[in-house]
Amino acid sequence: MTARPAVWGAVTAGCATAAALWWFGDTAPYPYAMRKLLDLPLPFLTNRRLDALLAARPGDRILEIGPGTGLQALHVARQLGPDGGLDIVDVQQPMLDHVMRKAAERTITSIRATRADARALPFPDASFDAAYLVTALGEIPGPVATVRELRRVLKPGGRLVVGEFFDRHYVPMVTMIGHAHRNGFQLTSRLGPPFAYLAAFRVTPEGQPALPLPRRCHLHGALCKTDS
Repeated sequence: MTARPAVWGAVTAGCATAAALWWFGDTAPYPYAMRKLLDLPLPFLTNRRLDALLAARPGDRILEIGPGTGLQALHVARQLGPDGGLDIVDVQQPMLDHVMRKAAERTITSIRATRADARALPFPDASFDAAYLVTALGEIPGPVATVRELRRVLKPGGRLVVGEFFDRHYVPMVTMIGHAHRNGFQLTSRLGPPFAYLAAFRVTPEGQPALPLPRRCHLHGALCKTDS
């Protein structure tokens, strides 16, 4: 009986140490050496939920920023058909090579990899029907510039899906909505709790400003304020 508290104490201490190592060891961009952790699906950020918001269709040209090991890319690419394509962008060539090897193993030929900075995308204006980032925006040292670039490369009416999970680089929902609103996107829907959400946006039609956000709003119980 007396040993049980000691055991639970050791377990608790071990969990706390692991959590601390995870938190403080979480660097940006996520190192390729730790890629196996990227193969683990995160709670609430499932491919099924991504599908519901991204609405990928055969023939679409879609962009993914920060594909990691391809957990989403390999899934989305299969939905685009012979006339569609998925462009993946990352600053780490080993990550891109990893995804392309997996795609080749699965005979997926619709993925094209580009090493680039998301703040200066090497694509013409209005190139894509949709774009998405899952736990990647907060790792980029210029999220506002990234959102602005995504707006530039998306077609009129283009779709953007952003997924975030609580870690050191987490972008809160209210912050993401502000970035999007100021750069020509309108929030259309969202899924998941505040610590693990997917949010969908659409490019505001040309000549029409984004609808004003309320002075105060409630998102999953969190109070947010917009700029004056």
